[in-house]
Amino acid sequence: MTTTARTTTVGLLARIEARPERVKEVHELLTTALALAEEETGTTVWFALRLGPTTFGVFDAFGSDDDRRAHLEGKIAAALMAQAPRLLTEAPDIRPVDVLAAKLPAA
Repeated sequence: MTTTARTTTVGLLARIEARPERVKEVHELLTTALALAEEETGTTVWFALRLGPTTFGVFDAFGSDDDRRAHLEGKIAAALMAQAPRLLTEAPDIRPVDVLAAKLPAA
């Protein structure tokens, strides 16, 4: 197990339901958010997912609760929440999770 995998201990799992007429915009928002995630030094991994026709998800992981909190207070969350009323059917369902095990590329 790499050092990064051993130090990745917490994460977030978010489920996002797009308005049917806004699916393309949610898709674009999430794919362009990758650049912002790459800027976050405390974010170990970040995935934007498509779970269904209008359902998206994000999974990200961090080395500490402070890193997770910084992410929740960062640019990606701000961009999503600013556009949520227009793009989404409801507020994102964001759940904190504990990472039990991880396989990540060597840093």
